[in-house]
Amino acid sequence: MNRRFRILSALLHYPDEALRSALGDICSAIDSEGFRPPHNAALRRLCRRLAMGDLLDRQEAYSTLFDWGRSCSLHLFEHVHGDSRNRGPAMVALAEIYQKTGYNPSPHELPDYLPLFLEFLAIAPPSLADELLKQAVPILDQLHARLIGRRTADARAYAGVIAAIVAEAGATPMAKPEAVQDDPEQIDREWEDVPVTFGPENDPNRESARAKVAAMIKRLRAMRTART
Repeated sequence: MNRRFRILSALLHYPDEALRSALGDICSAIDSEGFRPPHNAALRRLCRRLAMGDLLDRQEAYSTLFDWGRSCSLHLFEHVHGDSRNRGPAMVALAEIYQKTGYNPSPHELPDYLPLFLEFLAIAPPSLADELLKQAVPILDQLHARLIGRRTADARAYAGVIAAIVAEAGATPMAKPEAVQDDPEQIDREWEDVPVTFGPENDPNRESARAKVAAMIKRLRAMRTART
């Protein structure tokens, strides 16, 4: 098992209480698993950031980066196929690769969700993991550029994880930082017909569900500010 992929996957998951409670173990594993010094430092910085302050702040930052709009989506094929018909066959092909190696991913996630993809690479035969990761490098390079272009502390912290993933393929992010400004009205149009559910785990569209959670976080923070 490649434990570095497991660490990178964990750090890209939605920051909940379970992730926060595991940060100490993750930090120790980062030091023991042989990441290159720059990446070791970047991953430890994200661990510290995830541990600091109000968990609602970390969740809101995550949702703002990855769930509001598609420019920094953690779904790999979103950056290649968008909503085109080609995305379905690509999903099926990736799911078949998982199944052939005995990997049974969570039914709540799409096959191209990056944390899930990394979990698979952690247990896949090294030659297959290397091949799949190298195919994903151009997408990851673009995602890294867009995160850097956000110019926020959280975006830079997560960009460090993406750079560490690219390094596992023997590469370095090369794309120039890309300033991104998602259009709120377009985002609203994308979600306006989505049925209402309660909690991310109950919605097959996890991006939509977490977007709703992010909206609730903002309302909670506004209420808390009003009381102080």
